Amino acid sequence: MSSTRILGARVIDPASGLDRVTDLYLDATKIVAIGEAPAGFTASQTLDASGLIAAPGLVDLSVALREPGYGRKGNIASETLAAAAGGVTSLCCPPLTRPVMDTAAVVDLVLERAQEAGHAKVFPIGALTKGLGGEQLAELVTLRDAGCVAFGDGLTDMPNTRNLRRAMEYAATFDLTLVLHSQDAALAEGGLAHEGPTASFLGLAGIPESAETVALSRQLLLVEQSGVRAHFTQLTSARGVEMIAQAQARGLPVSADVALYQLILTDEALAGFSSLYHVQPPLRSRADRDALREAVKSGVVQAIASHHQPHDLDAKLAPFAATEPGISSVELLLPLAMTLVEDGLLDLPTLLDRLSWGPARALQLPAGRLAVGAPADLLLFDPASSTLAGESWYSKGQNCPFLGHCLPGKVRYTLMDGRISYQG
Repeated sequence: MSSTRILGARVIDPASGLDRVTDLYLDATKIVAIGEAPAGFTASQTLDASGLIAAPGLVDLSVALREPGYGRKGNIASETLAAAAGGVTSLCCPPLTRPVMDTAAVVDLVLERAQEAGHAKVFPIGALTKGLGGEQLAELVTLRDAGCVAFGDGLTDMPNTRNLRRAMEYAATFDLTLVLHSQDAALAEGGLAHEGPTASFLGLAGIPESAETVALSRQLLLVEQSGVRAHFTQLTSARGVEMIAQAQARGLPVSADVALYQLILTDEALAGFSSLYHVQPPLRSRADRDALREAVKSGVVQAIASHHQPHDLDAKLAPFAATEPGISSVELLLPLAMTLVEDGLLDLPTLLDRLSWGPARALQLPAGRLAVGAPADLLLFDPASSTLAGESWYSKGQNCPFLGHCLPGKVRYTLMDGRISYQG
């Protein structure tokens, strides 16, 4: 087993509040000391981290790996390498595979391939219902035992309220976490963009804010009744995060994340009809974006995720309405997020919290902190250098509107279990 000495980094650990220039010592897969070397420690490798920031490896709660079933769009090896390049050491993959992740066999396949690739730790989110059909519950306890850390139905909102209530009650009985998307299918049907002036001007069918808030209010009422632990993912609206804040104030066991691109882009990006900005749920107004930023700053939203969805080239080549939604962005998670610091929206420790310790706490993952005895999963990046997006590209999905942009910060090393999984 290798041992590593990291010298002179500014070590930021949001979990403990640590923020100082010091040294880190890794032995085998664990952090064994911060500051002084342990007695008898000999390093098999030394990394000079002067001028670099050492932070917990980023924890991304939504990275579509596309395997099994969608090999043209991506695979576990390519997308976990892309994640490591973005500073990610732990990621959750949604159950939108083919076959759906509703059996232990599919979970086993994903975990085995991830271990073979060795780029990032993968924590599967299992299907809440069989085939993501919204009717019959999947074998949740079996899936938990196979390695699933939470359960959801992908991008769909379970239409039958009675079924949703029963699913929540069952999950609460076994202390399982649900990952809930809040978009009313009927209100969103046929929609392509946020319902507002931009969609009207462009002639695009709109998705109203109420598609999110109607679904969210129903889910929150059932969370309150069942007591289930729920994580609301990919929120997009000012009213939505306000409802989460109110639920948290009442003591409900709820957490939330936003897609990083929702903190940067608005529906105004659709002006040129570029399919690269076609996402579901849609980019919303400037006021919504500002409210999401404020919710991240205050901690109401405790996690920023990439919501990485790689696509093959053909998926984005049709006219806007006929293209598949989604952005390939995990590879740029750190530098894209650093634009929020550069613009003065968040300080660096707060940003790193929302990218590591916050998401780890939301789904109770063994990740997201730099502490003696913790897994040696960490990121070394240079805040004074920049990343030219797309200069190197590991994801099979090229569907990223930020390609060609010069972004602040550059990932130098990503270490998983004390081993370098990416070097830039």
